[in-house]
Order: sequence, then C-alpha cells, then structure tokens
Amino acid sequence: MEELRLPWSNKEGLLYGGIIALITGTIMCEFNIFKSAGEVTMELFLNGLVCIPFVWIAVMLLMSLVVGRIADKFVQRYTLPTDSFYPKIVFNIIACVLMMSATMTIIGPEIGHLFSGGLSMDPVLEWPANWPVNFCVAFWIEMLVAQPFARYVMKRKHIKMLKGGIGEAAGGEA
Repeated sequence: MEELRLPWSNKEGLLYGGIIALITGTIMCEFNIFKSAGEVTMELFLNGLVCIPFVWIAVMLLMSLVVGRIADKFVQRYTLPTDSFYPKIVFNIIACVLMMSATMTIIGPEIGHLFSGGLSMDPVLEWPANWPVNFCVAFWIEMLVAQPFARYVMKRKHIKMLKGGIGEAAGGEA
C-alpha cells in the first residue's frame, strides 16, 4: 500500500506541489512586502496579491525542474529505506526550503520590481541579510501549515479513491 499522505501520480504531484507553492508563496510574498515597507496596509496587501500568480509560477517551475529533483537525491542520501515517513518528510522540507528560500529571496523581489519599472540589483545586494529570515519563516510555514495541509488533501483524496474502487486507486483519477 502506498503512503496515503503523498502523491501517487504526476497529476497528484502537481496538485500537492501547487497547494504547497500557493500557501508558502502567498505568505512569503506578503511577508516580504510588509517587511520591506516596514508596515502592514491594505494597499500593500492588495499589491502583493497581484504578484502572487507570478510567484506561484516561478515556485512551481523551480520546484519541478530543479529543487524537487535535488531534494529527492538529498533525502535518498541521508535517510534509509527503512526510515519512517517523518524523517523523510523533514529532510525533504529542509532541502526544499533551503534551496527555495535561497533562490526566491532574489527571484521574488525581482518579480515585484517588474511591476514597478524593471529589475534591480537590490535583491542580490540584500540577500545576505534577507535570506536567513526568509529561510526561518518559510521553514515554519512549510512544517506547520503548507505541508500538513497538502498531506491532508492527499490523504482525503486517496481515502475517497479507495472507497470508490480498486480501479481508481490503481492510477485512474476520480
């Protein structure tokens, strides 16, 4: 029996990753806008909402093409096949958040700069100060909100599939 809390197919992997990217990307986007401005206002919040689809696309591409593959190798290297679900998921979160926060600390602000007139070197110059904060915030978002919610969705989906019949559980999408 496959793990109920994780995707069973590429299509489910897209859903799983999309949920995590939406939750983490939205919170981190708004967090960084507020942090940069030094205040929390409705205008800043609404400006952040405009950037979120672009942040989501950047996160999904980066995760699918680069980070996810490296994180899988990291998990395989530092865990044993006999290790339980929890060490594997924690190692995956650590690897993903390290790489995503490191890259998105530059890419995220550049997406925002595109809406205000062009690219800037500021994200690169401010990276040493911003990345540790982004890593810490993103790590706890992943551990406490995004990953648990995505795993909940997968588990509910798989339970529903299993109750619906063996054919659906074997790979067909309901």
